[in-house]
Amino acid sequence: MYALQLEAYKTAQTNNMSGREIEAGALTRCAILLSNCQENWDTPDREKKLSEALEFNQRVWSILQAELVEDNNPLPIQVRKDILALSVFIDNRIIQVMANPKPERLKIIIDINLNMAAGLRGSTAE
Repeated sequence: MYALQLEAYKTAQTNNMSGREIEAGALTRCAILLSNCQENWDTPDREKKLSEALEFNQRVWSILQAELVEDNNPLPIQVRKDILALSVFIDNRIIQVMANPKPERLKIIIDINLNMAAGLRGSTAE
């Protein structure tokens, strides 16, 4: 019943956010989805929720990768290279989790997402 109102709120909220805030929010959402899977590992719909969370996480990191390789990206080259290397690690971990799902394998992805989000916000993840 409230789905339309919630979607309108999210759209309005996103329209008022900077690019960094949107990226931080997306990474935080990824972390929350993965954390929920980790905490509810034994639920019957875990496989579906885990797949959705991993796919969403992969999409967010793919968008970040695309932005990092743009010539007009304002970040210093070395920072871009470092984040791209981190994104390759994330891609590999996602594949590992898909191939052999274990809740403890999600921790590093969750931690990296939260730390990246904190960095984008100019704060610390803790």
